[in-house]
Amino acid sequence: MNTKNMASLIRTARKIHRVLAASLFIFFLLVPLTGLLLGWKKNSGDLLLPRSYAGTTTETGQWLSYDSLKVVAFKTLHDSLGRGISTELERIDARPPQGMVKFVFKDHYWEIQLDASTSEVLNVSKRRSDIIENIHDGSILDHLFKTRDGFFKLVYTSIIGLTLLTLAITGFCLWYGPKTIRKRKAES
Repeated sequence: MNTKNMASLIRTARKIHRVLAASLFIFFLLVPLTGLLLGWKKNSGDLLLPRSYAGTTTETGQWLSYDSLKVVAFKTLHDSLGRGISTELERIDARPPQGMVKFVFKDHYWEIQLDASTSEVLNVSKRRSDIIENIHDGSILDHLFKTRDGFFKLVYTSIIGLTLLTLAITGFCLWYGPKTIRKRKAES
């Protein structure tokens, strides 16, 4: 490739780089900021992610059934946050080493931790890290619009991923191209 073509390629790379970076600037702030928060979630002093409390026994044979624990979790949720709150579960997270079962709810960001053998309520907390994760990966839009197939997350991650790849390639061209042109001019 001659110097003139190389300079044209660099100008094109610069335009692509500038337009993409300016167009998605807000997202390029959100992704690293939320990623940073997610990296710190377990070290946030319960601000982002509630710590896991310990139950009375780690012997799973002494645990109550998930169905009976679920009844206590739902009652606790309604007593704590009101009867109108959804009880649809995202997951039941059993923690044998802690003797605890955690109920994480789907339509909001709350969790209930119960002692697995006594059903004592150990903690009722907001899971802010889940909100941050949903912002980070774009699934917050699926949550808001109640799409079940992850359409918005797929589109968002595809756009952000392809844009970052393009910025890396054009950035390399902007760094390497002028070096090559200077080298060729020095050799002439």
